[in-house]
Amino acid sequence: MLCERFLGKVIESSMSSLQIVWLRRDLRLHDQAALYHALKSSKPALLLFIFDQTILAELKHKSDKRVKFLHQTLCQLKQELETLGSSLLVKYGEPEVVFRELISLYKVESVFTNHDYEPYARKRDAHIAQLLSKKGIQFNTFKDQCVFEKDEVLKPDGKPYTVFTPYSKRWKSLLNGFHSQSYPTEKYFANLLKTSPFEMPTLASMGFQDIEVVFAKPTFEPQTILDYAQRRDFPSIAGTTRLSLHLRFGTISVRELLRQTSPLSDVFVNELVWRDFYMMILWHFPHVVERAFKPAYDRIRWRDSPQDFEKWCKGQTGYPLVDAGMRELNATGFMHNRVRMVVASFLTKHLLLDWRLGEGYFAEKLLDFDLSANNGGWQWAMGGGCDAAPYFRIFNPESQTQKFDNKMTYIRKWVPEVLELSYPRPMVEHVFARERCLRVYKTALNEAL
Repeated sequence: MLCERFLGKVIESSMSSLQIVWLRRDLRLHDQAALYHALKSSKPALLLFIFDQTILAELKHKSDKRVKFLHQTLCQLKQELETLGSSLLVKYGEPEVVFRELISLYKVESVFTNHDYEPYARKRDAHIAQLLSKKGIQFNTFKDQCVFEKDEVLKPDGKPYTVFTPYSKRWKSLLNGFHSQSYPTEKYFANLLKTSPFEMPTLASMGFQDIEVVFAKPTFEPQTILDYAQRRDFPSIAGTTRLSLHLRFGTISVRELLRQTSPLSDVFVNELVWRDFYMMILWHFPHVVERAFKPAYDRIRWRDSPQDFEKWCKGQTGYPLVDAGMRELNATGFMHNRVRMVVASFLTKHLLLDWRLGEGYFAEKLLDFDLSANNGGWQWAMGGGCDAAPYFRIFNPESQTQKFDNKMTYIRKWVPEVLELSYPRPMVEHVFARERCLRVYKTALNEAL
């Protein structure tokens, strides 16, 4: 139940009605679309975050670092609001139940939030909008986590792009200063609801452990962007921004990042284009969550080998670069993007294991897990996604090591026993695995003709 003692203070100090700003993947006060539009109105704005019980129930580990990151970020955001005389209301439960209680205690005029493109979120938002509509409450949503979304970048015939390169060209041709313009929320902070601090649910009260972990704040280093094209493929050096976690939860604005990076590196901007591309694909083709983008690839006869999958998960394949990547992921919740491609190719093509197994494991472990990007990456790796690499492109882990970790700096960090007799032999020989993969894929695709 909501804490009526604290809500009572709000009601007594509020105007006759108020706005609710529902935070989800936009955990910041600056350059935030829904917050800006709410604050511009004449009604006071109450900021709300809901730890969605449905989502949290799917997490396998009660020491999940992402929940800790969320809780830590929300505590910081709450403190920031309290310096402005307001506070953040954080609840744990089913969103529909929370909103039913809120609208029974508040005179809510409107709810403001930002678009979410995932299938579950779309259904959830539709239910909330219907609930609010019955009470005469407006449900306003805005674009915030993308530069371009939904139908904003289409082919000349009005259909969505399914190949990245022409999408990217069209994306860049449409880009102008408006799309990277900041929302000046700071001008309207006086319209934040004035209230005493709310109580914050603890991790323990939600069934999670309060683990000891320190998350780096989002920082922008111009030199990293300038050197991005030359350094991004080498996992042993700090050649990437490590901002994916912050983009995932909105602790940094994608517009701000675009403003800062577009003059410095077109290669880096391409990563933002890829992000929009995969969100657009998920919006128009939601079947990708369960099936291959290209239906023919659903005919592939994947091997059933829990033992091989476990070796891959634990980083015990006998291929040092693959094992280093998996061990880094298990230990930190992060894996370098070049290595992500290698380990995904290895699972789907060397081991011929279902791509959905790997996608699910990444979803469980990655701090920056984002459904659209994770799904798009795995479908690309297995060959059946949109704009996928041809199925006969099979990464050779050894040649990838020679190109991107030839001194084995990254490998030695995560696989210190790599040169010892205790290190396992390769679980499958590369030439054999490649030939088997080509044979199985070719058979499946011929059957689909």
